[in-house]
Amino acid sequence: MTALASLKTGHVGLNVTDIGRSVDFYVRVFGFEVTAEGKEEGRQFAFLCRDGHLLVTLWQQATAGFAADRAGLHHLSFQVESVAEVRAAEEVLKALGAHFAYDGVVPHGEGAGSGGIFFTDPDGTRLEIYAPTGAEGAAAPVAEAPTCGFF
Repeated sequence: MTALASLKTGHVGLNVTDIGRSVDFYVRVFGFEVTAEGKEEGRQFAFLCRDGHLLVTLWQQATAGFAADRAGLHHLSFQVESVAEVRAAEEVLKALGAHFAYDGVVPHGEGAGSGGIFFTDPDGTRLEIYAPTGAEGAAAPVAEAPTCGFF
């Protein structure tokens, strides 16, 4: 038994190559509010919140983009209430020229009701926006494996 009586994910910190570009992307796509920033050369960061809760921190410490073949973050997933919200985010992402792993909203697996969109941020970090229902009837893009596992 663990000594931790309760546990939930706090915030996620991401290293980025260009803080301004990344802040613009995350604010436009997710509607985050920037609640704190560091602008000192070599110590640039941004705290991104929704509804008063810190969710993502960005740190300009990377010299190259995301590498899927390295240990660490696989992807970052955000849940919304409806597929309509997923599709609205998809339109924002298309306008930004984001790269999508699949075409449109896809289920998490064959026959699953949950599903969403899978895309990358400006540094290639893999992201997902999904809804718990609404993807019923669509074909899964990856056979016999979770859709979010191999993009």
